[in-house]
Amino acid sequence: MARKTRIEFEGALYHVITRGNQRQKIFRQEDDFIRYLETVAKYKEKHGFSLYAYVLMSNHVHMLIETGKAPLSKILQGISQSYTIYYNRKYRTVGHLFQGRYKAILCNRDEYLLTLLKYIHLNPVRAKIAVTAADYEWSSHGSYAGRSDRGPLVDTDSALRMFAEDNAAARKLYRKFMGDMTVAIKKEDIYATVDQRILGDEEFVERVREKSGGTIKGRKRTRAYSLPEIARVVEEIYGVSLKELRQKGKARRLTAAKKMISLVAGEYGYKNREVAEYMRKDPMVVTRHLKERASSTGEIERVVDYLKGVKANV
Repeated sequence: MARKTRIEFEGALYHVITRGNQRQKIFRQEDDFIRYLETVAKYKEKHGFSLYAYVLMSNHVHMLIETGKAPLSKILQGISQSYTIYYNRKYRTVGHLFQGRYKAILCNRDEYLLTLLKYIHLNPVRAKIAVTAADYEWSSHGSYAGRSDRGPLVDTDSALRMFAEDNAAARKLYRKFMGDMTVAIKKEDIYATVDQRILGDEEFVERVREKSGGTIKGRKRTRAYSLPEIARVVEEIYGVSLKELRQKGKARRLTAAKKMISLVAGEYGYKNREVAEYMRKDPMVVTRHLKERASSTGEIERVVDYLKGVKANV
């Protein structure tokens, strides 16, 4: 299967994952971590990109990069080649240190910046090599929490301003956000991409599709059914009325039905705003529902099959 072309444009935000070739260690000693960060800083100054977050693990790296004029491919090529030369000389090795194909997911900055920060900074906790993000030295968590300073390497201002305008207050709220385990960041949410390359809602995907010349293959179906038709099927399956769905209520069946209307409507290409207007909800509610798509695929297909059956019998 041919590899998909990178989607690259100025101002794009990428969640980048670079792994050691054949899962080998890319950092053996403390000096290696330091050298990699120095290399990132060197190319950051050269190419003018923004670095919002990073974590260096023994055999892979996560970074959250917003590009400037230089494309991501050029940035990563410079960092990887420079560090590989250092590594091979130090350890008297030859060949490729990194996997040939790094992973880069184009992300909706407004929707996912804080989610990605938390996911990246909790990587050592998920790997069970740290109890909290603060226990791990080789990430940008300390730069946000105000407990370490790596100079101008990490661009914290944009994310911190999403918590508060005052810097001290923002750092305090960030620390609370990181410690709040009720706000779970699931791996399937982070990798629930469109066309294996894009993380964002329908409006974001459409904007990217325009920038890429229409080369993105979305997961959405054509609008074969109207929103009222989708709602009627959900009403029948879940045993609730549209009036109930439009009202406030946290009963399990109501919550599940509301979410399913958002998810199925999204499958048929309806934008968050359209679904929210029809359901008389805040668009952010629909956005939250769409983040749960990966764990609801079976139920989505069940409703879609029911829809097809209803139309076939009309």
